[in-house]
Amino acid sequence: MGFFDFMTEDIAIDLGTANTLIIHNDKVVIDSPSIVARDRITGKIIAVGKEANMMQGKTHENIKTIRPLKDGVIADFDASEKMISMFIKSIPALKKKMFTPALRMVVCIPSGITEVEMRAVKESCERVNGKEVYLIHEPMAAAIGIGIDIMQPKGNMIVDIGGGTTEIAVIALGGIVCDKSVKIAGDVFTNDIIYYMRTQHNLFVGETTAEKIKIQIGAATDTLDSPPDDMSVQGRDLLTGKPKQVEVSFREIAKALDKSIQRIEDAVMETLSQTPPELAADIYNTGIYLAGGGSMLRGLDKRISLKTDLPVYIAEDPLKAVVRGTGMALKNIPKFRSILIK
Repeated sequence: MGFFDFMTEDIAIDLGTANTLIIHNDKVVIDSPSIVARDRITGKIIAVGKEANMMQGKTHENIKTIRPLKDGVIADFDASEKMISMFIKSIPALKKKMFTPALRMVVCIPSGITEVEMRAVKESCERVNGKEVYLIHEPMAAAIGIGIDIMQPKGNMIVDIGGGTTEIAVIALGGIVCDKSVKIAGDVFTNDIIYYMRTQHNLFVGETTAEKIKIQIGAATDTLDSPPDDMSVQGRDLLTGKPKQVEVSFREIAKALDKSIQRIEDAVMETLSQTPPELAADIYNTGIYLAGGGSMLRGLDKRISLKTDLPVYIAEDPLKAVVRGTGMALKNIPKFRSILIK
């Protein structure tokens, strides 16, 4: 193994619907949107990540932007493989190497994923020179990343709101006791905002703009302690066809997102209702942990707390919680052997 070990690099990947993060040597080296731009004529990938993201919604017919992952699973195999490969090639420490080293990888997957989808992730990784590929369930990785000792006989509840899916899980003894995966997350929030702007303001906005609105003034309740200022939004007027600008307040966004957030609340309640009583007792004391980008929505923690009567904590740097956990599992494969899927 000696020589082979010397040639092997370890990387941890959080392959998300919205963002892909990669850890190498305990550092987050890639943090980019999961999007690629393809030239329609040659079929070549011309940009990935941030570059491709800037093209979104602004392309002519010869360029197509693709998000290879949908709802947390691979929808476009070819594009996802190219994307992973380009991300790995752009890791600074690996660029210096003369040839591509063999990779030992831990990749996280949504908990509601099928065998076939699991194999697609695995094969994508093996194609980019992954010699040892381990998979880990997302809520598990999030729990490790938040800093929970998952091997303890204690129940912990994780709600990971990503781009494509919201993963809810109760974890104890290094395993998932009950879980629920709902396809309502960041992307749905963005579409809710597009729909709201269309119906309420007769304003047609693109995904990028809607995403900006979500980040700048997005809220889960209309009673916030420190509300953000109103935001000017530009788009196309659906009546006149002219570009126009409107002012939008966080209260409107809270209204736009209400239905979707309700569905996340319902999923949380459902999971709680399936939790064995001993673990429910633990959760009463430990509360609920939020991770993922969606947990940064203003007032969401308060809202879930009101609904469940439990304390709700947001992970520090919630966007990186999952990849941090994946990285920790990678560093200590023997310890986490039981939760890694070979």
